Amino acid sequence: MNPTAAITAIGHYLPKDRLTNADLEKMVDTNDEWIKSRTGISERRILRDPNKATAFMASEAARELLDKRGIGADEIECIIVATVTPDMMFPATACLVQNEIGASKAWGFDLSAACSGFLYALNAGARFIESGKHKKVLVIGADTMSRIIDYTDRTICVLFGDGAGAVLLEPTTDGVGILDSVEQIDGSGGDFLNMKAGGSLHPATHETVENRWHFARQEGRQVFKHAVVGMADAAANIMERNDLTADDVKYLVPHQANLRIIDATARRMGISSEKVMLNIQRYGNTTSGTIPLCLHDWEAKLKRDDNIVLAAFGGGFTWGATYVKWAYDGAAVARTQAEHEVEAQAI
Repeated sequence: MNPTAAITAIGHYLPKDRLTNADLEKMVDTNDEWIKSRTGISERRILRDPNKATAFMASEAARELLDKRGIGADEIECIIVATVTPDMMFPATACLVQNEIGASKAWGFDLSAACSGFLYALNAGARFIESGKHKKVLVIGADTMSRIIDYTDRTICVLFGDGAGAVLLEPTTDGVGILDSVEQIDGSGGDFLNMKAGGSLHPATHETVENRWHFARQEGRQVFKHAVVGMADAAANIMERNDLTADDVKYLVPHQANLRIIDATARRMGISSEKVMLNIQRYGNTTSGTIPLCLHDWEAKLKRDDNIVLAAFGGGFTWGATYVKWAYDGAAVARTQAEHEVEAQAI
């Protein structure tokens, strides 16, 4: 039996500083009710230390994962970091993470697909496992969106936060793991959600800075219209391809962009709100970080053989869905972690 790639551990990192809707009311013309009714967001985390960025958060998430799995960084063979906010254009964030955590035997690369980045990176990592090339692949979704957000633009500054999540992929022949995926892009949507400057077309100049081209921008109505259809279609497609009914699906793990988009996806799948992983109210849209952060928050509720569907939509346009049969008892991991914390406090 050919191996599949199973998620065997999860790590995360969230900055301690919070940016609440009340804070934003003092910065732009908006209010708590307007933000929550249109997005579902109450607060988001912000990395305020100017000496830390995406690689720091990704490394912290990786360290937590390694500790929970009980392995050393030198066992990691490949690191894939999904991000649109790398510390710098090069070297890749994966290189910085590899050095920071001491993964001396690993190679790696960054993957840029906006809010679909983690989903794409997860499936790229799965191919390395399935081919037999690697036995331990670290996949990280991390973004410091606060560094590219215009906090005078009320249409976009309410949406985004900072954070990172990481998963470890390992081979299994037990019928669990990443079983199917669909990924799509439509470059005609590139004008609706982008950051105009900072690349080779518009490198930094006085003009690009004055025009605020180094901030993310979007045409909200166009993005919303395409996201509702794209994410819902991908999730429904993955269910149809694998003969999954709504009763078969334990959880939908959606990209946390907008509560209305998430609700539309759940309706298309025919699943109830109790089966939808949500943390958008606490973290906002962390771009590549949303899906692994959801998996972290719900880990203790996940049981072996649970069917879960991951779905995302992002700038590009990029979108897709992945079918995962969960590989371990999350509650057991949570108990072990709690015991270790008690032991550490006693020392």
